[in-house]
Amino acid sequence: MSIRFVIVGGGPGGNTAATVAARLGAEVTLIERDLVGGAAHLWDCIPSKAMIATGGFLSELHRAEVMGVAADGRLDLDALRARISSIETKLHRSVCELLESQGVRMIRGTGRLKGPHEVIAETADGVEEIEADAILLATGSRPRIPEWCEVDGQRVLTTRQAYPPNEIPGHLVVIGSGVTGVEFAHMFRSLGSDVTLIVSRQQVLPAKDPEVAAALEAEFLRRGVRLYKGARASGIEIDGEALRVQCDDGRVATGTHAVLAIGSIPNSDGLGLDAAGVTVDPGGYVPVGHHLQSNVGHIYAAGDLSGKLPLSSVASMQGRKIAEHVMGLHTRQHRHLDYEKAASAIFTEPEIADVGLAEAEAFAEGRKLRVTKVPFSANAKALIEGDSRGFVKIISDPATGVVLGGSIVGRGAAELISVIALAVTTNLKVADLVDSVLVHPALSESLADAAE
Repeated sequence: MSIRFVIVGGGPGGNTAATVAARLGAEVTLIERDLVGGAAHLWDCIPSKAMIATGGFLSELHRAEVMGVAADGRLDLDALRARISSIETKLHRSVCELLESQGVRMIRGTGRLKGPHEVIAETADGVEEIEADAILLATGSRPRIPEWCEVDGQRVLTTRQAYPPNEIPGHLVVIGSGVTGVEFAHMFRSLGSDVTLIVSRQQVLPAKDPEVAAALEAEFLRRGVRLYKGARASGIEIDGEALRVQCDDGRVATGTHAVLAIGSIPNSDGLGLDAAGVTVDPGGYVPVGHHLQSNVGHIYAAGDLSGKLPLSSVASMQGRKIAEHVMGLHTRQHRHLDYEKAASAIFTEPEIADVGLAEAEAFAEGRKLRVTKVPFSANAKALIEGDSRGFVKIISDPATGVVLGGSIVGRGAAELISVIALAVTTNLKVADLVDSVLVHPALSESLADAAE
């Protein structure tokens, strides 16, 4: 008899777990109330990156003269909206086709636990009770809205209401300077909005390398983005065409629109966790162990609900690891997911990407490191493409030469970081990078140069 595996939530974690488990022989049921593919994937990540790509294309047009080309362009908001919808539809369809090809049963509805081995699916046609040997909860999260803010979806927006908004703001105040906040600041500045960014700390991207953050801040200032450093938003008021964001230090940021980019809340309410005896922490997350199990061994959590790194790539890998564990593959060669070695990227201009050990954190701990950095201004391909902003930084162990981490600021950073991520994951040495014969001219040459 095959294992009955029920998954609540069809985002990156849920649909990956469903595909892998079905391929391994499980009887899989996937319950999703909205689009299979996930809110984060189809409503957050993909639409935002599509808008950023459009903004990047506009930036390229503005740089055309540098490349020896005379060009002009304007934003067609309707065409952008249609483009985003088309991308979402294609990705949704491809995920559904993959699940169907693996024999996954898909239910359009809301799932909740009735007990340790029972899942209730509420659909438009009624209620169905499903017996399960293993259960995965991958219900994602939603934007956090503070008590002092009233979101109207027109002038005051959450991130999900801005892909794209009904109109491009004349002046957007972005509240929050983490990854999402800086991407929004970049995106709307590229699309023509004036932008003010509320920065609660003394640097944007407070969790990132200060040198990386400084490079992004310098680019923002060059492009006319206003930075309110050391300020926390405490209220919003609208007076006609003017929107004012009050800060706790007395400053006021004035614009036409505001967007909240201050984190998210896990969708753990209404899941029936108490009925199954599943523990939830004070933040609403389901604590999990190495194999992504909750305190109830056969009930797993993935994605934002697990409280781990809130990245689609991480959620997908969690789903794969969960499926392997459900099907018993962990008893063979099985590598735990190491969150400290997960690569991440920020799609600003220039792009930012990093992986592994953080330089500032390691030095704060007194750890000895070898840090090497090469600017893209020394790279032939960067000069050819007319964009030599940024650098490659590689962190290694001075005694063994093993690559411990790295940061990239510049064109193509999200792609280039994959090489350093592979090195970190497989314990390659800087000598391995140096000895690689790479394409010339190419941006990737800077990786080998930085490893010297």
